[in-house]
Amino acid sequence: MKIAIGADSYGFPLKETVKDYLVNKDFEVTDFGVDRSDDDRPYYKTADDIARHVSNKEFNRAILVCGTGMGMAIVANKHPGIFAAVCETPFASEKSRSINNSNILTLGAFITTSTVANKIVDVWLNTDFTEGWDTSIQEWLLKSMEDISSLERDQFRET
Repeated sequence: MKIAIGADSYGFPLKETVKDYLVNKDFEVTDFGVDRSDDDRPYYKTADDIARHVSNKEFNRAILVCGTGMGMAIVANKHPGIFAAVCETPFASEKSRSINNSNILTLGAFITTSTVANKIVDVWLNTDFTEGWDTSIQEWLLKSMEDISSLERDQFRET
């Protein structure tokens, strides 16, 4: 699985921890920066860059880290086919995958410790869309992805 990772200066230390965790688990990780905690690249540039690559299917998934995770998610979700979710617990990361099919995980370094972040990442990477739901809910979730794709096509056609 190809994973992109990136952060702003607030998320840099946590990004480094998560990146090391992923590399040690033999994931193919591409780091889009920042490369130091005093780098002033704005969070929205990193989120935009990575979301564009995931939207173009150059990466299977991505992880973005800023202070709260919220700014990164807001920007990433402006791209077609992106389902970015802020997750502060392993339970939230599981549901972001099984219900919402998230392909970008955002973490908040102000909120999440490295130990919890690694658990969140582990659950997020090991949960499949519709996992744990009965057949009727799985069918509904799959249909919802079709409906959302239709909404996206209509929205991006207008721009």
